[in-house]
Amino acid sequence: MVTPIEVSSLTRRYRTTTGTLRRKTIEVEAVRGVSFEVGQGELFGLLGPNGAGKTTIIKILTTVLLPTSGSARVLGNDVVRQTRQVRSCLGHAFGGDHGLYLRMSAWDNLRYFAELYGVPPREQRRKIAESLEGVGLRGRESERVEGYSRGMRQRLHIARAILHDPPIIILDEPTIGLDPVGARELRATIASLTEMGKTVLLTTHYMFEADALCHRLAVLLGGRIVAEGTSQALKARVADRTIVEIETFGADPEAIGRLRRVRDVQSVSVDEREHAQLIRVQSAKGVELAQELLSRLNGTKVGRVAVREPTLEDAYLDLVSEGAR
Repeated sequence: MVTPIEVSSLTRRYRTTTGTLRRKTIEVEAVRGVSFEVGQGELFGLLGPNGAGKTTIIKILTTVLLPTSGSARVLGNDVVRQTRQVRSCLGHAFGGDHGLYLRMSAWDNLRYFAELYGVPPREQRRKIAESLEGVGLRGRESERVEGYSRGMRQRLHIARAILHDPPIIILDEPTIGLDPVGARELRATIASLTEMGKTVLLTTHYMFEADALCHRLAVLLGGRIVAEGTSQALKARVADRTIVEIETFGADPEAIGRLRRVRDVQSVSVDEREHAQLIRVQSAKGVELAQELLSRLNGTKVGRVAVREPTLEDAYLDLVSEGAR
């Protein structure tokens, strides 16, 4: 059986300029020797901070960008030499409003894309109806897209991606910016794609989403894969730790530094919020260290303090902090 997605030693470099008065051209390596495979019927997640290389890899797989070196294949078709075959195998949905005609109805949008995708005229009505049914928009197809909620527009993006019945679906941060209800509904739609027999490649910034949806994950950092495996396997790297969460108001870098110097502290991350910070401290002795950590924050206003078990987000933050050192 042909592997749906094969990426081998993939690199992508480009030139850019820096500076204002003295402009300088530099070479940036966005993807550095990335290799992974996605199996038949698998939902595979690419995780990583902004600039890690996720979108660059997606653009290469969808034939928008050429790789500098290495190779990528979609159902055995090379993304450089067999672009037409690759495009026929793929459906691609991304976040935002781009790619939809807001003053047209959902049905007319899909009818337009059916023509572009080469869906035979006698099959278009059935394919459009099935796509709308698959994403939960049946009954709303006559409404203009400009009146849709953001979540409905995202589901229409997915309907467009599955319209020509491709075996592989690529979703680039599909739930970004959605309200909790819309995001939950869209995650249910994404989960149903593998039940339809699709192979799915998903990029997301939301760790709980990746944990709930993905069969396997790869974490990208600085253009390289730093970890790959199931959610459980990634969480195992921090399974021996507990997490102390401390809400602070106005903690300065010196106070954060004091936490990092506490014996048995393995990592410290800070989530900046509108009027506060949430400090996460990983340690094998989280409960025992809680009082000492608070004493190191002497002079800093402290709110909620909690001790909990690690999650996929904690494993991800540990990988990111380890890569930054």
